[in-house]
Amino acid sequence: MNWDIIEGKWKEYKGKAQAQWGKLTDDDLDRIEGNRTELAGKIQARYGKTRDEAEKEIDNWLGKH
Repeated sequence: MNWDIIEGKWKEYKGKAQAQWGKLTDDDLDRIEGNRTELAGKIQARYGKTRDEAEKEIDNWLGKH
């Protein structure tokens, strides 16, 4: 799936993102507003992952939707 679709429909996908990354708070997800870079940053901060690891997780998540 194209990230532009996720970004445009973030309100629909935000619950799916929270199911995938349970450590992200509602406040985190509201601030992300569909921005992939912000999502990667929050995954890094909450899970202690590298930027590359966070990006790979996002890519895998995209492949499921």
